[in-house]
Amino acid sequence: MKYTQGKLGRVFVLRLEEGEVIHEVLERFARDVKLTSATITIIGAANKGSKLVVGPKNGSSMPPAPMEKTLEEVHELTGVGTIFLNENGDPVLHMHVACGREGGTITGCVRRGVKVWQMAEVVMTELVGVNARREMDARTGFELLNPRRPTINDLTRHAGER
Repeated sequence: MKYTQGKLGRVFVLRLEEGEVIHEVLERFARDVKLTSATITIIGAANKGSKLVVGPKNGSSMPPAPMEKTLEEVHELTGVGTIFLNENGDPVLHMHVACGREGGTITGCVRRGVKVWQMAEVVMTELVGVNARREMDARTGFELLNPRRPTINDLTRHAGER
């Protein structure tokens, strides 16, 4: 296990609009407000044609080949995620959602393009003072979150905040 420590910062409440692609909008917003790390919750609906990554085709092969599921109809949606900067300094969303319709649920990652139907509500809570970033992992091909224990400089630099 790896860990880091931080505090809560700003809280943003967003309404996503019809047709917006969740990961594109949230990453752009994070860039615009200079957000480096956050937790996110979302509730709303996913539009027909949205694509989810629903697992690896074969969990033993590396790097894994993703399985993709396209929603054939509008689905209710709820999910959680995080945003952290990658090695290039870009905010990257990692979010899993559950999409339900008529008693059936499809759960997966939004990175292939989940589009909003009508609207989605998002609460984004900034994490301040955390020492973590997404780093490319050669074995999996994923940008994995790499939290680092806070140094004494991290702790004293953020002591005056909040």
